[in-house]
Amino acid sequence: MTILSLLCFAVLLKEMVKILMHLITLAIGLTVLWFLLSGYFIPLTLALGVISVLFVLWLAHRMDVIDHESHPIHMTAKGIGYYFWLLWEIIKSNFNVTIAILSGPRSVTPSLFKVQASQTSDVGKVTYANSITLTPGTVTILVEDNKFTVHSLTSAAKEGLQSGEMDRKITALEGFVAPGSEGAG
Repeated sequence: MTILSLLCFAVLLKEMVKILMHLITLAIGLTVLWFLLSGYFIPLTLALGVISVLFVLWLAHRMDVIDHESHPIHMTAKGIGYYFWLLWEIIKSNFNVTIAILSGPRSVTPSLFKVQASQTSDVGKVTYANSITLTPGTVTILVEDNKFTVHSLTSAAKEGLQSGEMDRKITALEGFVAPGSEGAG
């Protein structure tokens, strides 16, 4: 065998391992979801669950929808920490919006502004845009390349986004941390 054929074999093997990892994690996720929704452990129901999971795996593979963007397993470990951080941000924003509304019209200062997104993948950009929208008091209105147009209800929400903390955390979650940035830790 030549070095070129060994190199091609190694690349092919690496791609097959990636596909297999995506299939395995999808199978685990589907199985857990099936158990949570079913709650039955009798043989017939278990057999039907196995058949349904295998059918969905076959269908997803046949449709070629199992890849690093539709099933981003590379974000799983950091994602758990990020989602707890996002939940805390949502809770804080809920309180800030409630206080602003109860304080009267002078504390509500709606504005439109742009934020720069440093994410390199579509998954990272979608995660950032959705995280902005999930946080009360802010809505992503338009996504153009790496610039997001955002509507904020209060100046505190605007300043929080312009600080770049959420952007840095999602960039770290994505796996591409710029030198000198703190990331998701």
